Amino acid sequence: MTKVNKKYKDRLFRLVFGDRRRLLDLYNALNGSHYEDPDALEITTLDDAVYLSMKNDLSFLVNGVLNLYEHQSTYNPNMPVRGFFYLADVYRKYVVEHKLNLYGSRLAKLPSPKYLVFYNGRKEEPDRKILRLSDAFQGGRNAEPCLELCAVMLNINLGRNQVLMERCRTLKEYAQFVDRVRRMIAETGALESAVDCAVEDCIRDGILENFLSSHRAEVLDVILTDYNEQEYIAMEREEAWEEGRAEGLTEGLSEGLSEGLSVSREAILDLLGEFGEVPEELRARICAESDKETLKRWTKLAAKAESLEDFTVKYGS
Repeated sequence: MTKVNKKYKDRLFRLVFGDRRRLLDLYNALNGSHYEDPDALEITTLDDAVYLSMKNDLSFLVNGVLNLYEHQSTYNPNMPVRGFFYLADVYRKYVVEHKLNLYGSRLAKLPSPKYLVFYNGRKEEPDRKILRLSDAFQGGRNAEPCLELCAVMLNINLGRNQVLMERCRTLKEYAQFVDRVRRMIAETGALESAVDCAVEDCIRDGILENFLSSHRAEVLDVILTDYNEQEYIAMEREEAWEEGRAEGLTEGLSEGLSEGLSVSREAILDLLGEFGEVPEELRARICAESDKETLKRWTKLAAKAESLEDFTVKYGS
C-alpha cells in the first residue's frame, strides 16, 4: 500500500470535504440553501495554515459570507483564538486581492465571517456549543473587551446532530466510518489492520463507498498519523530543537536535564492542554519528573486520556 508523500497531511475531515461538491452539500445542509454549482464556492483556504503538520481547515466564500470550517478530534477551548488569527490572515489577503483602500473615506466592504468547528472527540459535548474569544481575555466578558469572535462547535459523533446528518449524507457516513474505525481498533487493538477492515466493511456497506475506494491508501495514512499524534508531536519538537527553533522550551527547568526529557514534558503538557488549563500542581509534577520511562508512560496516558481528571487518576499508578 503506497504512502502519500506530502509536505503535510490532510486530516480525514478535510480529505473528505475538500471536494467542492461534498463541501457544497455540507454548506447547504447547514444553511438550508440549495446551491447546485460547486464553482459557486470561492476557496480561500490558506496554504500555510498548518497545525502539527496536519491541515484541518476549510475556508471558502459563498454569497458574500466567508466560511471557516475546522475539524477537531479533541476538545480545544482555544479554537476562537486560532480562528481569529486565521480569519485575520484571510481578510488581509482579501483586502490586497480586491485592492480595497483602508485609508480612504469610503467604507471598505468585507464578507461576513462564519466560523464552525466540527468536533468528534471522545469527550462528551453537547450537539451545539458556542466558544467565545472573550473567554480567553483576562477578566473575560465582564471586562467588556472591544474584540469578540464566536465559534459554533457542532458535535458530529454518530448519533449527534441527527437533523443535520439527515440533511447531509456525506457527513452522516463520515460519522459512521469514524465510529466503525474506533470500534474495530478497540476490539482488535491492531491499528493498521483494524483501519483496513473498517474501510473494507464500509465499502461493502455503501458507507463513503466511492471516496474510500479511490482514496484508500491516503485514508489509512491519515488515520495512522492521527492515532499516533503523541509521537508526532514529540517528533516535531525534536526536529525544532535540532534546527534551533525551540528556544525557551526548557525555561524554568534545571540546566542539567537532557533535551529529550524536556521534549517529553512539553509533549505531555501539550496533550493535556487540549482539555483546558493544566493545574499548577500537576504541571509542576510533570516538569519535575526526570525518569525517561515514567515520562514515556505519561505521554501514552495523556494521549489516551479523555479528560484531565482521567489522566490525574491514572498517572500516579
